[in-house]
This record gives sequence, structure tokens and C-alpha cells, in this order.
Amino acid sequence: MKTIRTVIFAALGILAACSPAATSQEDFTSYVNVRIGSGGHGHVFVGASVPFGAVQLGPTSIPQSWDWCSGYHSSDSTVIGFSHTHLSGTGIGDLFDITLMPVVGAVRYSRGEEPKDSTPEAIAAAQATGMWSYADRTREVARPGYYSVPLTRYGISAEMTATTRVGLSRYTFPASDSSAVVIDLENGGCWDKAYDTKFTVVDSCTIDGYRFSTGWAKDQKIYFRAQFSKPFDSFDEVAVKEYAVDGQEYSVNYFRAGFRTAEGEQVMVKVAVSPVSEEKAALNMSAELPGWDFDATAVAAREAWNAELSKAKVSTADTDARTIFYTALYHTMIMPSTFSDVDAPRTEYTSFSLWDTYRAQMPLMTILHPDRENDMIATMLEIYKRQGRLPVWHLVGNETDCMVGNPGVIAVADAVVKGFDGFDRDLAWEALKTTMMGNTRGLDYRQKYGYIPSDKMLESIAYDMEYAIADAAVAAAADRLGRSEDAEYFRNRSHSYRNYMDSTTLFARGRFSDGSWRTPFNPYSSEHRANDYCEGNAWQYSWLAPHDYSGLVDFYGSREGFVARLDSLFSADSRIDGEDASPDISGLIGQYAHGNEPSHHVIYFYTMAEEPYKTADLARRIYSGFYKNADDGLCGNEDAGQMSAWYVLSALGFYEIEPASTRYWFGAPAFDEVDLKVAGGTFKIKASGLSDENRYIQSVILNGSPLVSPYIDYSEIIKGGELVFRMGPERTVWY
Repeated sequence: MKTIRTVIFAALGILAACSPAATSQEDFTSYVNVRIGSGGHGHVFVGASVPFGAVQLGPTSIPQSWDWCSGYHSSDSTVIGFSHTHLSGTGIGDLFDITLMPVVGAVRYSRGEEPKDSTPEAIAAAQATGMWSYADRTREVARPGYYSVPLTRYGISAEMTATTRVGLSRYTFPASDSSAVVIDLENGGCWDKAYDTKFTVVDSCTIDGYRFSTGWAKDQKIYFRAQFSKPFDSFDEVAVKEYAVDGQEYSVNYFRAGFRTAEGEQVMVKVAVSPVSEEKAALNMSAELPGWDFDATAVAAREAWNAELSKAKVSTADTDARTIFYTALYHTMIMPSTFSDVDAPRTEYTSFSLWDTYRAQMPLMTILHPDRENDMIATMLEIYKRQGRLPVWHLVGNETDCMVGNPGVIAVADAVVKGFDGFDRDLAWEALKTTMMGNTRGLDYRQKYGYIPSDKMLESIAYDMEYAIADAAVAAAADRLGRSEDAEYFRNRSHSYRNYMDSTTLFARGRFSDGSWRTPFNPYSSEHRANDYCEGNAWQYSWLAPHDYSGLVDFYGSREGFVARLDSLFSADSRIDGEDASPDISGLIGQYAHGNEPSHHVIYFYTMAEEPYKTADLARRIYSGFYKNADDGLCGNEDAGQMSAWYVLSALGFYEIEPASTRYWFGAPAFDEVDLKVAGGTFKIKASGLSDENRYIQSVILNGSPLVSPYIDYSEIIKGGELVFRMGPERTVWY
């Protein structure tokens, strides 16, 4: 059913409520190429936002397949509109809320279909199916906090910028009596499907409303206020779906605000969002963006990015490496996103891709964003109070339970171990222990058998190994809190993964409830989300014990045996067997898969095993091979900032291997100097003599004294000081 309600404001006489910074010395945003990861399988967001903002305002395309999870792919220039929420780097698509499309003339209110070919006739036929337009990517401008692109179908130039909770768009129209801005509440993308929407016309410039949808987040609710810079002359409210369930009326709608425009006339629209109500959205708008100065708002967005990007000042003559670094740092700050209003007691967050980000993005957060770290952990504890366990993959108020293990446990434990106290630490301990002592998602099998039998549930090895890492994190938190009995219990339980380690094949192998092994067994085999592993195979999962280096050494018989087996990982055939092999197994060096998170700690095992030069060789190979200044510049999904956070930390010269640890293990510094802004001031990192030949650490100096250790403690980083790597060509062990 389609219902259209048209109103001419000249007849109604409704009153309009509309009316028409200093820069940093160094513009770090100029080093960012926001399109890195927009091709291949990177799935990054391209558009306007501010760090960790609630709004990600940018283009959404017609396709809804895997490589369009962010709504944008460099291979495609279709635009159905500019949505105010997007995910970045994820392997599942959702959100795409409050989509605006500037148009001229009559259009069909629909997503539309792509042309069957590139002939003018096919394009015209396809455009008749919806509002979409091609974007002229040759004139696209994309930088942190600002995005613009011409829409070729309508002759309209679209620009956008944002504050934390408000998106501001500026559309330059041709001369027309039928110019309009359409607010599309029907179309999201990928898994997302609207089930109820509403518009309320406040006056001839202002609209309130909401969009309720279901998808990856099963019950997503977003409220908004939209305001135009000039009164619309008329509006059409188009209901494309109306239905009732148990007496409750639902509808899915479009709203068309019509204007008469002169050639080159600019019309602006600002949209504030809220997770709570339309009234809160209005409050967010009045607090963050009461006026209409687009250029000043774009400058403020750029300065917000500069304030965060300047926390790491890199010195290098390699312009590509600098771009890759600052783009990576930028990508670590799109998600998690703000999920509270301006009057909330403290900022809450959402879009917690924790299976990915507990490994590097959250540890990076503890160094560069300690205030946000406290707020994010407090948010996770609020989630615990609501759902009875810490988050797994939390999205706009919904627990998706996506991925394996209990990664929220690891993030919270990491903050406890590092001494963060901007949250209720007693509640944090309660949440850690309660979550890990639960009986959902295979935890009951661990309590019964001591591991998860492979005949009881899919992805048994992956679930159990991630639970083992979480157990080790809880043990570390218990140590910090003086709970020795709990520490011993969880540390012992963190060895459950050893049940899968088969001394005959030397791989982690499926094991049944009667103790027998899965047969037949092929360590190269992968079946996406449908075997004993998760997005991996036996080669990768045999190393997923970052908390138990000594246990792995014991399994392989000696340090030398461990190293020999680790060498084989990187020299193995890179084949992946299976008709439905996981596409996430990518970025291969042998069977090491840098394109997916379970491998991210593995090269640092060499540092633990007293062969740090192998860490350095592999790190440099990964830097040059899997991080490029190109659209297809990532070797896998960006994964909400984790892929980039690995690079940022590693390029600094260290990485946190163990869960909930204060130790950052040394690897391969990538830059001559880096100044980090930390809680205690400046932490300067120097790589003296660094070159392609001088790639190996010869010695380490911390604050003028030799550091005879393969790692640096977190406390030494955050209090400020100077870390000097003396680099050279010799494969040296300095500790």
C-alpha cells in the first residue's frame, strides 16, 4: 500500500523555526586517506564524522552484499542517499538510518535497481526504479569530518559534515520549481529492515520522527529531529507499507520536502539523532549545532580530528608510511560510537566489536584515550546490569552475540589490571566473574567436561580457546584485586584449550565428549562458521593461546621445538581447502592469516621465544605487504578499527600480546621518532639509525638507562618519558 499526503505551506501559513575556530599549527587530517580500505574487503566507512561520534554521515549505495557492509565500495558509484549512521570495517551490515537524498523532479520512492549494462537505455530504465543517482567520484572530496560529491542524475552537489550527534548537509541545487530533499526511512542496508517509522511536522522547517528496524541488531530504535535552512514550500508524506499487529498500527515512510531553487542555491539540512526520544534529539541539536554555519562546523570537525590524531606525532620522510599510519589511527576512532544524549550523566557507547578490538584497539585506547576508556568500561558494566553478562558484540542497545568467546570480559579485565578507576571496580569484578561462571554459549560444557566437546556444538575449539583467554584475563584481574583463590581457579581453567592440542598431529584438533579425536582431520580445511574453528583452520588456531606461552613451549617440547613449529606456520603452503572456506582467512604468509584477528599476536611469540629479529622481519613484511596507501589497502575487513590498531601499535614498536596485561612486547619500530601524548605528558619513541638494513633492535634505553627486557610496562608509557631503540643490521637478542 502507498499513501501520499501532500501539504502546501502557503495555504497553511505554518511559522518557520529556521534562520539562516582556530586551526592547529599542523593539520594531521591532511595525512589521512579515508579511502584506504574502501576497496577489496576493507568495508570501511567513507563520509563525515567526528571521533567516536554517534553520527557517521555518508553515502549508501544500492548493493547490499558483503563488500557493501559500510554502504560504500570503491568499485561502485551508485548512491541511494546519505545515511546518518554507518558501521566501519564490519563483516555484517546494519544501521544506515535516516537517509537523505536531494532530488529534482518526480522520483520513485524506492531503493532502485542497478543497470543491467552501461548503455544509456539501461541506466534510464534502472533510474526509473528508484531515486538513486550515480556519484561523480572524480570530483569526490573525502577527508576527516567532511565529505562531498556531485550527483550526476540531478546536477546537485552534496556536502556534509558532523558534530557528535548532528549531521549537517549542504546541497547546491540547479534552478528548478521541483527541487526537494527526500528523507528515506525505509531503506537501510544488508541485514537491516525498517518495521515502523514516523514523521511529525513541527513547522515549515522542522520535522521530528523515528526509525525502528530489525536486522543484526534485532530491535534498533533511533529518534531524530531534522531542520532545514529555508522553509519547504510543500511536503509529501509517502507510506510505502502500512500494517497492524495485535491492534498496533505500523508504517514505513518517506518524506519529501519541496523547494523552488535558483541556480546554485544552497539548502542545508541538519539531523540530530538520539537513542532515547525525539525530544532528546531536539536537545542534542540545540546544544551541539544551533546555527547554520556549515564551513565553521566543518572546521570544528577537522579540529576535533586533529586533536585526536595529534596524540601521535610521527617523524618520517616516507609520505606513504605517514599516510598509512594516520589513516590507521583515524580508523581506530570511528567505532565505538557515542550512544547517549548531551544531558546524560556520562557518555555511553555502542558498536562494540569486542572479539576484534580487545586485541589491539582497546589496549591502544588505554594509552591514547584514558577518559574514553573509563566511559567505555562503565558502559559495558551498564550493559552487564541490563543483560546479566558483559557484552559480546553490542550494537545500538542489542546484544548480537556475534562471534565466539566472552571478549567483553577481556576488555574490562584489561582496564582493571591497568589500574583504571573511573568506574565501579567492585561491580567490574562481579561482572567478570558472573559472566565467566555462566552457562550460555558453551560455558556449561566447559564446566561439565573441562572443555567444549566438538560433538556438542559448532566452533567448539574457537569458543573454548577464546573462553580460555578470558579466563586468563579474569585471573589477572583477580591478582590485581588481591583475590588469590579466584586467580588460581581461573588461571587453571585458562588451560582448557590444551585438551585440543594433539601431540600426534601437533595441531589444535576437534575432540569429542568421549575424549576421541575428530577424524578425518585436515589442518588446511576451512568451512565458514560451520566446523570446529571460527573463520580459521587448525594452522591458525593452534597458536591461539597468547596467555600461555609456557604451555605452548611445553607442548612442543622445548623453546627450540616451539620456534621450529612456529617457523613452519610461516613456511607452510598457503592453500585453504574446502568449498565453503572462510573468506576471512586472508593476508596469508604461509598459514599465518593477518587478515583475521586470531593471528594478530602470533609474530610476537618470537620475541617471547628470544628470537626478536624474526618478529622484526615479519612485522616489516606485514607493514609493506598488507598496509598500503590505496583503496584496496587492507588485507581483510578493517573490523571496527582492529586491523588498523594492530598497525598503529606495531609501528610504534610494541604490542600487547597477553590478555589483560601491562606488558607491551617489542617488535619493529617503523618510524624515526614518535611523540605520544599520554596522561603524564609526552612519551617519545626514537628508533636511532633505523633503515631498511638497520631493522633490528640492538639495545633499548628507557629514560637514559638500559632496558634489559623484551617488553615495556604500561605504567612506563603513560607517565611519559623517552624510549630509544638503537637499531642495527645484526640479529641481536638484547635481553
